[in-house]
Amino acid sequence: MNGNINTIELLAPARDFDCAEAAILCGADAVYIGAPQFSARAAAGNSLDDIRRVVELAHTYYVRVYVALNTILTDDELAEAKDLIDQLYEIGIDGLIIQDMGLLGLDLPPIPLIASTQTNNASVEKVKFLEEVGFSRVILARELTVDQIAAVRKETSVELESFVHGALCVGASGQCYMSFALGGRSGNRGACAQPCRRRYTLKDASDNLITKDRYLLSLKDLNLSAHLEDLLEAGITSFKIEGRLKDAAYVANIVGFYRPQLDAILEQKGLKKSSSGQVSLSFTPNPQKTFNRGFTKYGVTGRAEKMGSPDTPKSTGEPVGAIAGIGTDWFGLSGNIELHNGDGICFFDDAQNLCGTVINRVDSGRIYPQKMDGLKVELELYRNYDHAFAKQLKTPAGSRKIAVGITLQETETGVSVKAVDEDSNEAVFEMAVEKQLAQKPEQATATAQKQLSKLGNTPFTCSDVQIETSQVYFFAASTLNALRRGVVEELLKAREVNRPRLAANTPKPAPYPEKTLTFEGNV
Repeated sequence: MNGNINTIELLAPARDFDCAEAAILCGADAVYIGAPQFSARAAAGNSLDDIRRVVELAHTYYVRVYVALNTILTDDELAEAKDLIDQLYEIGIDGLIIQDMGLLGLDLPPIPLIASTQTNNASVEKVKFLEEVGFSRVILARELTVDQIAAVRKETSVELESFVHGALCVGASGQCYMSFALGGRSGNRGACAQPCRRRYTLKDASDNLITKDRYLLSLKDLNLSAHLEDLLEAGITSFKIEGRLKDAAYVANIVGFYRPQLDAILEQKGLKKSSSGQVSLSFTPNPQKTFNRGFTKYGVTGRAEKMGSPDTPKSTGEPVGAIAGIGTDWFGLSGNIELHNGDGICFFDDAQNLCGTVINRVDSGRIYPQKMDGLKVELELYRNYDHAFAKQLKTPAGSRKIAVGITLQETETGVSVKAVDEDSNEAVFEMAVEKQLAQKPEQATATAQKQLSKLGNTPFTCSDVQIETSQVYFFAASTLNALRRGVVEELLKAREVNRPRLAANTPKPAPYPEKTLTFEGNV
């Protein structure tokens, strides 16, 4: 599917077009987005028109678009699913994420199939089966260690995708039936009620109370930013950020955080990202400044650390220090972090319940909150909403430009402009114009270079302008602008023609690794 084992992918979630745009402009190599129906995040479905918009934007930068159609289907839904897949194929998506093996029995278009993590891809045998039956990529279970991933890689050649950031479920990947058992809402049908984020009371076998009203099944969020190289060496080619229910600010921040870290590793190893363009951010990424429940490495290096978030399933944000002094309507803070008007703060009260308030005003080191309830000296505070940071992310958080070199040349009837981009795509645009010798050659050359390099609102940035005419000519700014616009249009066409397409494997019969089929089977 990858087409080039030397290209590596940073994969980001897209709740909607705005989230997809944020991911793309902040450096994602691919995005995944929910189909209008049959997505494991029913609340994050998108219309076909919106998916088409995402595809058009993404493909400009050679960013790939994968669509999640990863619920278990009933027999009477198969025809509707088939029709939807045909339409997605016509739109030009790059891959389809599925869970239900029944789809393999349909006459599908030649679209790369990706095995959802919902298929519980936790063993060599399971991944080998998925490869043999026709999947182009397998999204591995989150529970695997680096060594287990390496073992899978050793026995298979299918692309391997791994989650590196975001929310975790206490259930094994694809094998959680708790929501359905408790309330009839199935995660495998896109309707998980998130019972792992609720309060529970724990008693022992003799009915003795161990703990009361705690979020005993709530986990911290995954953060494997320190283990990207380990995962790469184990065989991962796609590094996935969780979060199809998260907003554009979250997506921009987390993609912006991972992009430079992954780039540094790729440069060191002589590898390349799978998309085009250089990214500029308007902010400094910081994972603690957007939604998080604290971070865990989960099981990637073993199960030594505490991974639970039993006090709250909500975001606590970043630690800002302890209260050092207090008045009737203000408090002072220890440490170097400054709070600002509009910031949200939170803390755990004496009963370990999460409480919070908003900062109304900061004056001469004194912080005036909306409420003083529960605040006291030495209380540890967290900032779960950074007003200034959020404001930065509401402006275009990132921009992305594809480097292009431009050359002005002469023809028999006028001039032409040639553009060559960073992916070696080439385009030429010619115009018949009168070639008038420049009376001020230096000024004419500078004007030509300036006008041809003005790539402004296009996806391109000019890395170099060469003037290769036999003599220095004067051209009106309108002529130069028309040449520039013409060659940009031709280059966009050339990029689409030459865009790397992913080859689909043909679904074919293969023996299922299990001898009996239970409710845990993905049909």
